Amino acid sequence: MIYETIDEAAGALPQFAAIAGLDLGTKTIGVAVSDRMMSVATPLETVKRKKFTLDAEAVLKILKDRDIGVVVLGLPRNMDGSEGPRCQSTRAFARNFDRLWDGIITFWDERLSTVAAERALLEADTSRKRRSEVIDHVAASYILQGALDRMAHIRREHQE
Repeated sequence: MIYETIDEAAGALPQFAAIAGLDLGTKTIGVAVSDRMMSVATPLETVKRKKFTLDAEAVLKILKDRDIGVVVLGLPRNMDGSEGPRCQSTRAFARNFDRLWDGIITFWDERLSTVAAERALLEADTSRKRRSEVIDHVAASYILQGALDRMAHIRREHQE
């Protein structure tokens, strides 16, 4: 099931389910996962893209192995908030992936997530070679952490 926003998906989220964040690039898919309390995002791995069926197979294996119930896809909006070809590609991935997987799929505005990940890696004095190896799944963790923080805020609002 695809939900446009975290706010829409919040009511359908399974309790104590791990969540995956995906940063869909043209050459790679960065993957991050949360803990079962849905509080902390951890960079996991980067999947080299080949074609959709192989990409989906690799992601599905991660979801199954980690008992993931929700996927948050980074939606690469333009800086003015509009959607271009990369957003269309992400939405197409979501539609196709939804046919293969029974879990929840939602989107998170990923503007500047890669910039933030790059900055964090530079601050950690990570070598250029190592940065290129990990940037995508670190960016996925920024996407996922933003979504987790929003979900925590929604849960707090409902408790009041």
